Amino acid sequence: MLLEKIKSLAKDYTADAIAIRHHLHAHPELSYQEFETSKYIQSQLTAYGIPYTVMATTGVVGIIEGKNPGSRIIALRADIDALPITEENQVPYRSRNEGVMHACGHDVHTTCLLGAARILQGLRDEWEGTVKLIFQPGEERNPGGASIMIREGVLENPAPEGIFGLHVHPQMEVGKLSFRAGKVMASADEIYITIKGKGGHAAAPHWTTDTILVASHLIVALQQIVSRKSNPFSPSVLSICSIQGGHTTNVIPSEVKLMGTFRTMDESWRFKAHELIEQQARAIAAGMDAEIDFRIDVGYPNVYNHEGLNTIAKSLAENFMGKEKVEETELRMGAEDFGYYSQQIPGCFYRLGTGNLAKGIIAGVHTPTFNIDETAITIGMGIMAWLGAKAKITGNL
Repeated sequence: MLLEKIKSLAKDYTADAIAIRHHLHAHPELSYQEFETSKYIQSQLTAYGIPYTVMATTGVVGIIEGKNPGSRIIALRADIDALPITEENQVPYRSRNEGVMHACGHDVHTTCLLGAARILQGLRDEWEGTVKLIFQPGEERNPGGASIMIREGVLENPAPEGIFGLHVHPQMEVGKLSFRAGKVMASADEIYITIKGKGGHAAAPHWTTDTILVASHLIVALQQIVSRKSNPFSPSVLSICSIQGGHTTNVIPSEVKLMGTFRTMDESWRFKAHELIEQQARAIAAGMDAEIDFRIDVGYPNVYNHEGLNTIAKSLAENFMGKEKVEETELRMGAEDFGYYSQQIPGCFYRLGTGNLAKGIIAGVHTPTFNIDETAITIGMGIMAWLGAKAKITGNL
């Protein structure tokens, strides 16, 4: 039985997979600089006998053909980049690249996909269709490696009918998976505003344009866009996270810079909100005799899990894990460039439990102490292989 063979191979390959994870974790590379990581992935695929191509400079795309290769085409995706964080974990596989760390679990994602690839390659005479392996750079930084891979043709030749992506979830206990249909994660856009005016002595504000005061009014006013203009049943977040201006107690600065983020799960409202944010910023600045430079760096779209594909994936996960170990993913206002794929073809982005409260493995992603219970790797590569081998896209999707 294919399911039992996949489970057995996942266990057999666990030690090798953990060694791969340790290598990747010890040698993290920042977005779009994953040169050695890419070479390492290529070497592993070569060892497994899997053909591959390179795109987006450091991206790697492998192809595994089972029986009747054209009968179904499924893509499995992992991201490969790390974050500019200094690791605090005292482990043998601690990052050797100072100031760079796999603090979001991309080393785990890559390991699971390599493990799944090895399993599928070994069992290719026992499943039908084609599996496309996507090792993608630059998930952590705009414009998002997924957008570049798509532009260079990753969803063509052959064209996948659906795509699956996995993400570690340290707040979920190891031994569990979670899925959610529909909206899962938000879009993410970066806001940059520079307020300019005549600076001067704080004792004579009437001779100046008080850029600090303008910034204060602007920060407060922008919150009304979310609270009064957006649909309350569709979540949105607007956060100004940086204000830079002034350097002493008695000088009104001639320039103040604001930076922040806008996130939503409604793509139509997203771009309407951009217009409202800019209108509000320019109107307040003009009304207070200031000039303004305004820019929104459009980031990732929201992640939307296709209902039909999610149902298929959840059912297969229940077969693999047992129904009691498959949960529903909560809505999150975080962002993921997997959204680029799910805007193009049916997608399913699911969570792998990696936490272990008893062992103290509880640190969240993007923290210097993030780590995982490595027994999750057995599950991660097994479920990826199972989805790759069995998920069938039907005409009803």
